[in-house]
Amino acid sequence: MFAAIGLVVLIVMVFGGFAITGGSLGPVLHALPHEMLIIGGAAAGALIIGNSGKELKAMGGGLAKVFKGPKYKKQDYLDVIFLVSKLMKMLRMEGPIALEPHVEDPRSSAVFAEYPKLLADHTLVNLIADTLRLVVVSSGTLDVHAVEEVMDNGIKTHHHEVEGPHTTLSSLADALPALGIVAAVLGVVKTMGSIDQPPSVLGGMIGSALVGTFLGVLLAYGIVSPLASRLKQVIDADAAIYHVVKQIIVASLHGHPQPLVIEAARSGIAHVNQPGFAEVFDGLRGK
Repeated sequence: MFAAIGLVVLIVMVFGGFAITGGSLGPVLHALPHEMLIIGGAAAGALIIGNSGKELKAMGGGLAKVFKGPKYKKQDYLDVIFLVSKLMKMLRMEGPIALEPHVEDPRSSAVFAEYPKLLADHTLVNLIADTLRLVVVSSGTLDVHAVEEVMDNGIKTHHHEVEGPHTTLSSLADALPALGIVAAVLGVVKTMGSIDQPPSVLGGMIGSALVGTFLGVLLAYGIVSPLASRLKQVIDADAAIYHVVKQIIVASLHGHPQPLVIEAARSGIAHVNQPGFAEVFDGLRGK
């Protein structure tokens, strides 16, 4: 939502400010399609050269995230605390045998089924199920620090994968000013081929060429780079839920009392989504 508002503000203020200060939008708008064709086509070609089809598709998904915002809200963090806490309580009270069917096939688990939104996140479900499967097969003798290291590696690998669109957009933002210069140079070459024309014609042609430089810089620093920054914020925000899972599992395996386990989970959640201690406790007690 805010990304769309920002784009509107950007366009209105740049072109409106130019017009208010006495600039004529006619030459700019006349040159815009041609310069955009060169810069946009070069940018598209560079993206195709530097990325696979999978990465290009992921970039499209990344742009969608920018406008949708973070996937998880406060209730989702409450739900993940409840889900993992129930599984850890089952492990502690009923033993690995009772937990095994839930982690072997989470899709048919009654516990996971209580949280359909979380169940739809394959990475989240796999992180929980794979980690607890290690605990089950080791019959509780697994070193907790080793479990934490495995979880850290899994989270790090996933984060590296989802950061791909951010890296692609950042690289594109770095390239756009240079692509704008390419369009401007081509415009100058075209102008030099018409050097015998009167100054009024040459002035218009030079102005059109400069629109290429203007577009390259505007697209880079006004649109693509902010989109990349916002995407990074959304990716980081969505990653917090995996760290909540890790904190609950690790703290529980260490044998810490439940209040400390809850606080370990809550401490890694941003304040905007952080549930209160009483909310978590009351939810765990079924209130």
